[in-house]
Amino acid sequence: MEMRRFKLLFIFICLFCSVSINTSYADEYRPAYLEIQQRSRSDYDVLWKVPARDADKRLSLYVEFADDVETIKPIRANFVSRAFIERSSIRHQDGLTGSKINIKGLQRVATDVLVRIQHLDGSSETTRLNAGNTSFIVAGVAQFWEVVETYLLFGVEHILGGYDHLLFIACLIFIAGAWQRMLLTITGFTLAHSITLTLAALDLVRLPIPPIEAVIALSIVFLAREIALDRRDTLTWRYPIIVSSSFGLLHGFGFASALSEIGLPQTEIPAALLAFNVGVEVGQLIFVTLILLAFGALKFMSHTFNAQLAQNLKPLEKPVAYMIGGVTVFWTLQRVVGFWA
Repeated sequence: MEMRRFKLLFIFICLFCSVSINTSYADEYRPAYLEIQQRSRSDYDVLWKVPARDADKRLSLYVEFADDVETIKPIRANFVSRAFIERSSIRHQDGLTGSKINIKGLQRVATDVLVRIQHLDGSSETTRLNAGNTSFIVAGVAQFWEVVETYLLFGVEHILGGYDHLLFIACLIFIAGAWQRMLLTITGFTLAHSITLTLAALDLVRLPIPPIEAVIALSIVFLAREIALDRRDTLTWRYPIIVSSSFGLLHGFGFASALSEIGLPQTEIPAALLAFNVGVEVGQLIFVTLILLAFGALKFMSHTFNAQLAQNLKPLEKPVAYMIGGVTVFWTLQRVVGFWA
């Protein structure tokens, strides 16, 4: 690989990620979440979680049940962790199976709604709604392929919407440089976060999420510093797989925290967990592929128009590294302050 051209590509990618993000929150894919838990033949508890817009404004999304569904406990609402949480209880004489549930306002909002219904027998069903599909019919039983599709897409969208994870991967690729080192480095990251994602999702290992999120931001600060120093004799530059695997364990807990927001269907835990994990890897593969395609295009342009293009813009490499470090230091401090929020 011709490192000079790749350095230029790194500059463009990191500028794009840094400018595109909302600097208040790095991991911005936050779907709404509807959980309906059956308590008796006819009674259900409802939890409706709606992400906040502009820090404290509720998205205009509302759950609409069939006309013959009775509200037996009024809605109790509060604001927690950048989301509005509403709890209520409903009753339908014959249960909700076959009943239609609609999300009012979803067609006008650029977000998804993840729905999970827990039935009295312990089974659950999961579905995903969006602007093109705002309602669904309660099936009454878990649908295997529906579970797989829902968790697979959730995994893809989570990684592609998580700019902190993407910046970390971009920095890893830049440091790895050569194709073989790049493959080993990304594989190490993948295996590491897959292990901790699985352990945390199955509740075998528990760690507090706020410190994990802060350290994830700090991991990007660390890589940005390594790039800014431009030393090739450090452990990070000589063995990037060690760094990718070590920090990958922490990123896995971050992925698991997103998964914990919707939980796992009790009758399809292996399928849902595997689908989410595969979705994360698919999203990661899409991002890496786009980087490599962009590199190929840059290489072609450099040969065609200006062979010195990469070298002429080389002075931008260090300022971009400092910019990434500055943004991620801000994320780190913000997340640390959030410990006491």
